[in-house]
Formats: sequence, C-alpha cells, structure tokens
Amino acid sequence: MKKSRKSLKRANQNISVDQVISNRILVFTMVIAICFLVIFLRLFYLQIVSYNDYTAKREDYTSIKQYTSAPRGQIYDCKGRVLAKTVVSHNIIFTSPNNFDGDDYELYAKRIVKVFNVSAKDFTDEDKKQAYITYKSFLSPTDSEYAANHLMTAKELKQYKSGAWGDNAESKRYQILMNRIGKKQIGEMSQAKLKMCVIYQRMVANQSTGQENVILEDVSDDDVAYLVEHKTDFPGFDVDFGGWKREYPYGESLSDILGSVTTSTQGLPSELASYYLAKGYQYNASVGKSGLEYQYNDLLAGTPEIAKITYDSKGLAQKDVIQEAKKGYDIHLSIDIELQQSLDKIIKNTLSENGGTTNRENFQSLFTTILNAQDGSVLAMSGYQMDLDSKEMTYFASGNYMSLVNPGSCIKGATVYMGESEHVMSPGEVIVDQVMNIGGQEFASYEDHGPVNDVMALQVSSNVYMFHVAIRLAGATYVEKEPLNVSDLQGTLNKMRSYYSMFGLGNATGIDAPNESKGYMGYGSEPGMLLNYSIGQFDMYSPLQLAIYGATIASGGNLYQPRFMTYATEVNSSEVVVANEKKIKSTLPEKNEEYLKRVQEGFRACVSSGNCGEDLMNYSVKVSAKTGTAEVEEWTNANLVGYAPSESPTMAFACSAPLSSRNDKSVAPNICTTAVMPQAIDKYFELYPAE
Repeated sequence: MKKSRKSLKRANQNISVDQVISNRILVFTMVIAICFLVIFLRLFYLQIVSYNDYTAKREDYTSIKQYTSAPRGQIYDCKGRVLAKTVVSHNIIFTSPNNFDGDDYELYAKRIVKVFNVSAKDFTDEDKKQAYITYKSFLSPTDSEYAANHLMTAKELKQYKSGAWGDNAESKRYQILMNRIGKKQIGEMSQAKLKMCVIYQRMVANQSTGQENVILEDVSDDDVAYLVEHKTDFPGFDVDFGGWKREYPYGESLSDILGSVTTSTQGLPSELASYYLAKGYQYNASVGKSGLEYQYNDLLAGTPEIAKITYDSKGLAQKDVIQEAKKGYDIHLSIDIELQQSLDKIIKNTLSENGGTTNRENFQSLFTTILNAQDGSVLAMSGYQMDLDSKEMTYFASGNYMSLVNPGSCIKGATVYMGESEHVMSPGEVIVDQVMNIGGQEFASYEDHGPVNDVMALQVSSNVYMFHVAIRLAGATYVEKEPLNVSDLQGTLNKMRSYYSMFGLGNATGIDAPNESKGYMGYGSEPGMLLNYSIGQFDMYSPLQLAIYGATIASGGNLYQPRFMTYATEVNSSEVVVANEKKIKSTLPEKNEEYLKRVQEGFRACVSSGNCGEDLMNYSVKVSAKTGTAEVEEWTNANLVGYAPSESPTMAFACSAPLSSRNDKSVAPNICTTAVMPQAIDKYFELYPAE
C-alpha cells in the first residue's frame, strides 16, 4: 500500500514537470510568433506603407539639388519706359561629371578655348587675377611660385601653412593674392593660357556642389549649333536657352542709382557673399551688387529653378526639374526718364563749361534733385564729378544722397521758423542789419541791409537777423564789443539741431537706396559756433536732405520719406504685389502754421526781388526759393533750394555746387540760379504744365 502511494506521488511530480515544460514551450512559441509578427508588420510598413517616403529619402541622399537663377524682373520709370531690361542670352553651361579629375578639366578647358569664340575683353579684373592663381597652380607643389604663393611674405606663408589663420586661412590667402596680382603678373600668361585658365576656373568653381556653372555668356548661334551637334565631345557641357542678361537702355542716365547685377559667370560678389548665402542664394546666382538692383534684389530675383541631379554610369549629370523658375517682379519708379535725361544734360554741360575756369578753378562737382512736392518721391536726380586735369566727367547721381555739402544761407528759413516758434522773435519784428562787434570780432551780412523783418531777412539773406535769433535762443544778450555769455552752449546747439531735423536736415532721409550719408555734425566750444550754425556754416547735409527741406516748406510742414520705387507688379501684369506708399515721417505743429507761412513768403520774396536770379524772377510760373553760399577756406559752396508753383507746389528741388567759386569780391554768380535750375524748371513744366 505504501509503495503504491509513493509511485503515485512520483507520477504526479512527473506530470507537473511535463506541464511546466509544455507551458514554457507554449510561451516561447508565442513570443517567437509575436516577434515574427512584429517583424512582418515592420517589413510591411517599410515595403508597402512607407515605400515612397524612403525612396524619396534615398534619392535625396544620392542626388544633388541644382539651382538656376530665374529671369530677372524689369525696372520701369513712372510712364512705363524700361530702365533695366532682361533679355534672352544663350549660355554655354557646365555641370561637372562626378568622375572628372584635374587633367580632364584642363583638357576640356583647352578644347573650349580652341573651338568656341572666347574673348578676353569680356573678362573682369577678378577673372584675370583668379586665372593667374590657377595658372600657377599647374606648377609642381614644390615650386616656390606654386599657386602664386611667392606673392605672400615669408611670414604670411608660414602662418598660412601652420594653420595660424584658422578656418579663414583660404579666404585670407585669397584676399592677399587678389590685392597683389597686377598687370605684371597677368602679363606672364599668353592670351591662350589666360583664356584657358579662366574657363578652367569657371568649370571647377562648383565641382563639389554639383551646381551648374555658366562658362560662356551670350554665345553666337553658330557656337550654339556646334555644341548641340557635338555634345558627345564635350561631356558635362550644354546650352542654356533660358539664360538672360541685363541691359540698361538709357546708358549713363541714372546708372549708379540703378546699380548693376553680377553676370552668370560671376555669381555672388565676394564682398556680399555672406549676406546672400544667409538669405538662401547659391554661389552661382546672379544678384544685384549695387544701387536699386541690390536694394530690391529679393523682388527682382524671382524664384530659381530647382532640379534634382543624379549621375549615370558614365558619370554624367542627369537633370530632373522639380521646381520651375518663376520670373522676378517688375518694379516701377517715380523717376521720369525724360526729365532725368534732360537734367543729366544740364548738369554735365554746366560743369563741363564752367569747371576749372576763372574764379571757378576748384569747381569739380555738381548735384541736383527734383522731388514731387506732394509725396517726396524722386522725379529726377543727377550729379557729375570732373577731373580738373583731364576734364574727364564721371557720372555721380547717387552723390545726392551719398555726399555732403555745407548748405550756407539755404537753411535760414528753418532758423526764422525756429526763432518764432520759440518766441524769441515775433513775426514782422524789425532788426537793423549792421555790423556786429562781439568781443572785438566783427560779424556781418554780405552788406548792411538796414532795418529788415523776418520776410525781408530771407529776401536779402541777412546774416545779422539770424545771429540775433541764435543769441536770443541761447538766452544771451548782444552788447557791442562784449563777448557773448552763453550758459548752455551744447543745449542750444541741440535745440537748433532738433528744429533743423524737423525739416529733414541732419537726419538720414530713409531713401530706398544703399549707402545714404546721414550728415556731419560740426563741433566747437566757442559761442560763435551758434552764429555760424544759424547761417548754415556748421553742420553738413546731403543735397537730398536740402531737397527734402524744400519739400517740407512747400507741403505746409509735411516731412516726407523720399523714395524711388512706388510699386512692384507681377511680370507682364498690372497687378500690384508690393506698394511703397508715401510716408509722412512727421508734420510741423499746426499751432506754428503762421511762422511757416512767413518762411514761405520769404522764399517767394527772394525770387520776386531778383535775389534768387533774374531767370527765376521772370519765369512764367511763380517760383519760391532760397540761395545759399558757404565759405570753405578760399572757396564758396553755392546752393539753391526751392519749389514751384509757389501757391500749390508740385515740385521741390535742391541744387548744390561745392567749391564752385572763389570766396572774394570777384566771386562768380551762384551757378545753380544762373545756369542749372532755370533750365531744369523749364523742362519740368514742359512735361507737367502748371494748372
């Protein structure tokens, strides 16, 4: 009986062990099944659900995106005439095969020069200097002149090779070489070598990025036909039938204000590369490098073509366009090119005929701006500089906002307004214009004018009247032969500046063009500085600021922000996509309207009395203006600021002729009043007759 029980117990234990083993096998089997199910589901997800996504990623990793600049938008004047034009240009382009080595690049560069019309006249100085570096790079690395390293000093070369220049080593070396390569070095190359090295340089420029390079621009139909027929002889080369180039139909007129665009072979200018790269442009992009082309590049440039580049078994690039190019917007300016060309002719002829002549021996630059008095937009802007030795003329219209002049008596209108607004002078108050003796030093007008009020002070350009304004503003009292006792000279200067700035003087105007000059603040610690400041012989302003000053008076106190662009449109469309509306930066206080009217009366009196020139005095349309002469050592700056018609002004202007006459009794007439503005105003009203 006992034995049977033991046997039963042992049997039960065996059954229990078998059950555990079976359960474990079942669990293990289920785990394996689940794992296979997970793997199956994952494979199903990868192979079926996400196939397209992973295929796209694989293609992204194994292909390159190539960017090609879109045709550029055009620039028009206010009447729809094209100022900057985009025209078709057939270009020879090159996308580097992925199996090319240095010998291949040299071989095909030589072949391009031999077969196609490559003109060294089209090369820029930068092209030639880069070509010299390439030319020297064909030497053995052990050669002392290898890669033009002989143009670096021993110290520079040591620092370069040791890594002391860090991550900027190549850039620094490049700049050093570009500064030192001159005609002598370039002359070491034959014309054939020069051409080959330029083509070679263009071919390798973007070899690591897969970007398309323009090798030759605007090629002839014969060259296009030859390449199309012999493409197998030129691996990587092709013809871009959608290429373009920039043309400026009106030549010199407005040229520096419009600016320029890099060519297809130049790509990003080195000095602006960081700026454009940060905005997403590629190294081979054609972009604006100066003037309005630079200012409005993002509007004009459009959207580039994007293509996916893969390589076939021969290493040649295969292009698949994934985004079509979209042409840039057209921009429309306030400029009237007919008025502009006329003004250019007036300025050029006046400077050419008078520069360097008797009593004008140092007269070498002349500037004029004409604004729309109702919104501050620029209608015309011209300027020239002349080399006094060679008489060669250089166009410099942008000098109206990039250069500075001493304004002289032009700003006396702002001085009168300031004195009456601060209640240190009263409208119509009379002051005797006679020589003032301050601390033993004499201060006077050009001649004694006797009793003058505020309007007459502007009419005859009384210095003495303005001196009294400045003295009273400073809280001082004029006592003959006694020095001025000014307790807060700097505070008074600051107050004067704040008033002049209400008219746009001394402040950046905000013109939509690069490199505007803000102005120059005079300095000094003598009370006499206040007197100089009140007659425009202390701070310096740009001719454009003077024109804005005139427009502020003309408009009844509105200080406009000047502008060139008025709006942008879609290509071949009148649909406005960007509007550059007129902007009033500030307005003179309405409570001081009476004082501004006194200034307007003074400006009109200056013309009607003949003090602003007989031509303007007798003009059929009423003109209001103020002359200004400023002494610069032995020379005099001549200026004229004004507007017309006097009652309902539509145009405002400023003319500046720095150093245009001698500062003595034989002083030549203000050339702005005698030669420039009478002709310019006449042309304006021919185009825009007064109502």
